[in-house]
Parts: sequence; structure tokens; C-alpha cells
Amino acid sequence: MQFIIRRLGFYVIAAWAAITINFALPHLLPSSPVQAMMSSHPNFPPSARRALEIQFGLGHQGSIWHQYVVYLGHLAHGNLGISVLNYPATVTTVLGNTLPWTLALVGSATIISFVIGTSLGILAGWRRGGWFDRSLPAFTFVGAIPYFFLAEIVVVIFATDLRWFPAYGGYQLGDTIGLNWTFISSALDHSILPAATIIVTAMGGWMLQMRNVMITTIGEDYVLAAQAKGLSTRRIMFTYAARNAILPNIAGFALAIGFVIAGALVMEIVFSYPGVGYQILNAVEYDDFPVMQGIFLAISAAVLIACLLSDVVYAIADPRVRTRAAF
Repeated sequence: MQFIIRRLGFYVIAAWAAITINFALPHLLPSSPVQAMMSSHPNFPPSARRALEIQFGLGHQGSIWHQYVVYLGHLAHGNLGISVLNYPATVTTVLGNTLPWTLALVGSATIISFVIGTSLGILAGWRRGGWFDRSLPAFTFVGAIPYFFLAEIVVVIFATDLRWFPAYGGYQLGDTIGLNWTFISSALDHSILPAATIIVTAMGGWMLQMRNVMITTIGEDYVLAAQAKGLSTRRIMFTYAARNAILPNIAGFALAIGFVIAGALVMEIVFSYPGVGYQILNAVEYDDFPVMQGIFLAISAAVLIACLLSDVVYAIADPRVRTRAAF
């Protein structure tokens, strides 16, 4: 418990730093959302500039500290500002429309690739030198292919030539978004190719890392002692070897889950998938600073929460962590 409390204090400080940086970004940039909006609408009356600056929180009312306090108050009420590109929609609305797509696609693909890659890495490391272990370089080679390049190949083969799956989009145009089978089946059909691309490219890395740590762990004294006791192979492999070897993968998985919100930017561009990654591209292209801020804050929060959960899992899986924290 002491270990978790200490780590929680660290993450609170890290969250405050991320919030402060997020507040400082629009004040440090040479342009502003108002300038971007007025440049894209040349007929916009100059008299409305002041009103827009106040609406976007850039009206410079009071000192910088006063603005910081106001920003924290807005943040506490879930007010992330107004989108320039989707004006007058709020950033919260924009994120609410895109986050579910990214969480469903990238999140599920990340979990599947971690589970499959880690499980296969355990088997390859336990049976070192076997046929499966010798075939591991083939998996890692596929994983070394940039996922955007693999995505292009997948689109050409399975969407353009064979026409098995849709080439772009998140669902069939004309479908009503909601909990109905027509929309759900269409969304699943559109997600197969991008999800498969992420799984194939990410799986090799999990396999290789787990296999290498597994080989090192097998030579530890506690594993040899378990074998000398005559315990079953299954119990030694999972309870003694894999339980300790998986700890580095847990840390990597926490970071991967944290960055799920960032989306797979290039992949979403290739497939025109309506996720956060595609939204980031639009925000950068149209100088939509409030959306950039909101996405940055969401990514920071997701990474911190994922790392905190990783520390909790570490403390549960490795008693040495709890022992060190007690001292």
C-alpha cells in the first residue's frame, strides 16, 4: 500500500505538470485559434475578434495567474474549449465523437496483439531451439514492417483486388449510427483490415521481448528448484517462469494502452478511419489548437492512469516491490 501511495503522489504531480503545459501551449504559440479562424474567414468582422478571444479563453483578462485559475476552473467542470474546425462544437463533443472509434479499434487490437504475442513468446522461450523458436525471426520480420506500408499492401490485396473488405471509412455511408445490427456489422466489417494491420505489426515485438526474458528466467535458481521438486511442466512454465518474465511486458503494455487514445495516426489516415489520429491530422492542418490541447490532455491522462495500473499489477505480481516499499 505504501508503494501505491508513493506512486500516486508522483502521478498527481505529473498530472499537474501536464495540465500546466497544456495551459501554456496557446500562450507560447505564435498564432492563436482566433487568428486561424479569422484567416480562414476573410469576411469575418474585426469587431468580433475580442468576443472570440474571450470565448476561446484568450482574451487576456487579468494576469496570467488569473487566467490559469480560470483555466483550472473550466477544466474541473469538463470545459475543454471550443473547436475551431467544428465551431461552435465543443472539444468535449469532438472527442466524444472520435474517442469511441479509436478505443474500440486500437484498444482491442493492442490487447489482442499483447495476449497472442506474449503467449507465443512464452512457448518459444520455454522450448528454446524448437521449431517454433527457430521460426520466430519470420514473425519479427513481419513486425518490423512499418504498419502504414503493410496497411497499403493490405488495402491493395484484400480491398481493391479481392474486394473482401471495405477500403476506407469506419462504416457504410448512409447507415444510422447507433446500437443496431446494421451499423454494428458495418463497423466491424470496416475495422477488420486496420485491426489486423495493428495486430500483425505489434505481435512480433511482444513475442520477441517475452521470449528473451523467458529464456533468462528459466535459468534462475527458483525455476531449477521447482523442477527438482518434480512439479508439473505447466505449473513451472506459467507460475514460476512466465509470472516473473512477464513483468517487463506489463510495463510496455501499460504504455501501449496509454497511447491508445493517440490512435494509430498513419493507419487511420490510410483507411480514413474516423478516430483520434485522423482528428489530430485535421486539427494540425486547420490550426485547431483547442482540439490539439484536448487530445494532448486526454493522452497524458490515459498514459498516467495506465502507468498507475501497471504499478498496481507490479505490486501484486512481484512481492519484492511491496517488500522494498515497506522499507
